[in-house]
Amino acid sequence: MARPAGNTRLKAARLAAGYPSQQALADALQVGVRQVRRWESETPPWPQPEVGQALTRLLGQDLEVLGFTPPGGGSGQSRRTVLAATAAAVGLATVPTQAVAMQPATAADDYEAVTRSHRRLYWSVAPATLHPAALAHAALGCALLPETAGQTRQRVAAALSETYLLAGRIEFFDLRDADRAQQTLLRALQAAGEADEPLLGSAVLAHTAFIPAWAGEQDAAVERMVAARMYARRGPASTELLAWLDAVEAECETRCGNTRTALHLIGHAESVMETGGPHEKPEWLDWFSPVRLAAFKGNTQLQAGHLPQARTTLLGVLDALDPAEEKQRTVVLGDLAAVEAAAGAPEAACQYALRALDQLERTWYAMGMDRVREVRRALVPHQHKRCVRDLDDRLYGWSTTVSALAR
Repeated sequence: MARPAGNTRLKAARLAAGYPSQQALADALQVGVRQVRRWESETPPWPQPEVGQALTRLLGQDLEVLGFTPPGGGSGQSRRTVLAATAAAVGLATVPTQAVAMQPATAADDYEAVTRSHRRLYWSVAPATLHPAALAHAALGCALLPETAGQTRQRVAAALSETYLLAGRIEFFDLRDADRAQQTLLRALQAAGEADEPLLGSAVLAHTAFIPAWAGEQDAAVERMVAARMYARRGPASTELLAWLDAVEAECETRCGNTRTALHLIGHAESVMETGGPHEKPEWLDWFSPVRLAAFKGNTQLQAGHLPQARTTLLGVLDALDPAEEKQRTVVLGDLAAVEAAAGAPEAACQYALRALDQLERTWYAMGMDRVREVRRALVPHQHKRCVRDLDDRLYGWSTTVSALAR
């Protein structure tokens, strides 16, 4: 018999906020751990006013969104309140629930179809164009959930989680809005809990680890990766997902200056990929492949100062990339430019950086532009050279500057 899931919304919010255990949240709130257990049960009691206010401040969401039923509210009404509040939090209105009939089973097929389309469009559509469409689709999912049941509800919740994950990826990687991405990824985690999809929850949690890692907060990044691996063990996880988790943790360690640990993790990921396994790669895991793992490796070798190895790895990635992987190509060109800058070859560095700018004009990617700017900072000792001045003409030209500000 399946174990009751309990209050998955509060559990997800706790993990996303960096509290890996019920005891950790209890300590932060100065309450007993037994109280937190009751809140995460199937029937969580409404918190006392002062504790409830502290809980909402700590986790950044209203009590209804965190899975609590207001005193005197029925379970059906509570569900509608929670979902409406989730949609309202992203600035979008839901369809009034009293005006919507129960949805047929085909609603899941239709909602999933749009989710898949958005997933594919991410690689070619400008982020500023796709982002509002993804949020609108999430609002639709929030409106559909109260009008579905059983397997249909589970499928809609899973697609909703993936939609929020896509929006969070755009906010962090493309729009560079870490605070907003944190809140969106929390909603993705809560929707994964509604769907009882632990692998999707693992992917969301791993994405939340990028946020503190970029700020150099190693402990917070490690805690989130521990949670991500715990969800993956509930799988069954594919070799690709397990290798990607290694790659994410390696990226986090690299950002925090621990390149030796990062290289060990990359080596483990390569072994996992070579070994293979019986479980299929999730359809939504379209951002990872052997060539993407090699790109992680090349960047880590660069940061470790292993320049010849990094150059070889990254050139291999550049040759192996699919023509459609334009965003990743920008990042790889930026890393190759950084390799040459570190090797004291400013002309070669500028050539790669200019190729990256050419690619950015076709497909904008904030992470790619970050790489180019890092290279330019590394070229300060050579800024008197003609090649660096030519790079400046492109980097700070009208079209590039306006394009970057517009996005």
